[in-house]
Amino acid sequence: MAHITFSPPYIAPQDAAQSLRDAGYAVLRPDAFAAWAGLALPELQAMAADWSGLPPDAFLKDGGRYRRRRHSCFVAEAGKLHQVPHRAHWQPVEYNALHGGMLRMFEPMHDATAQSPAWHRLLLALANLSDQVFCEPGRQEPWFIESHQFRIDTTDGIGRPTPEGAHRDGVDLVAVILVGRDGVKGGETRIFEAAGPSGQRFTLTEPWSVLLLDDARMIHETTPIQPQRPGGVRDTLVLTYRRQGFQGAELDRRRQA
Repeated sequence: MAHITFSPPYIAPQDAAQSLRDAGYAVLRPDAFAAWAGLALPELQAMAADWSGLPPDAFLKDGGRYRRRRHSCFVAEAGKLHQVPHRAHWQPVEYNALHGGMLRMFEPMHDATAQSPAWHRLLLALANLSDQVFCEPGRQEPWFIESHQFRIDTTDGIGRPTPEGAHRDGVDLVAVILVGRDGVKGGETRIFEAAGPSGQRFTLTEPWSVLLLDDARMIHETTPIQPQRPGGVRDTLVLTYRRQGFQGAELDRRRQA
């Protein structure tokens, strides 16, 4: 049976803020996204080497071995970005029925990437977009950013990019960036209005294409991947932006006390 894929509904980056306000999402091409962030596309592509050495995700409650990841946290404020001390990732069960309520301590990103000028420009560009979409005109707020590097593999025959199913993340902005995919089929992105009938389905295939979501308005998921040849993988970078601090910050403080 032929595997049918739907093309992403790409728009120009200058229209992203309005699209997020009007439709709750925006999808950008790699070269346009890079230029919009003040980068050359090869600067983004150079980061992809980090994904080959991601450690296994030890917290998968479905017993799977298909996911590897790293996680680090940052704060963007007044045009500057700084990395915060390494902390656990936490979500409430209302947003993640499978892994919610767990303090999950993953290995951090490599310093060479997290402290690079390209990384800072990328995260600050998305912070500026978040100001435009979620703040009053002319106002800037601190943005609490979580960065997730994911590799989903097909060693056991199937890999699940979103084992929790269709969900929201409990933040303001979500950026789902395809870093690369090789030797796989599937991995269709599906987005739905949280309070309406509209939805979209498409497959991100171009490295460094990006889906942007107003998390309060949109539910999202990615369908499982299967191997087209041995060793098939799908790599993504997920960035979340939240105004009211990191989720689980109080639990994290108690854990460190």
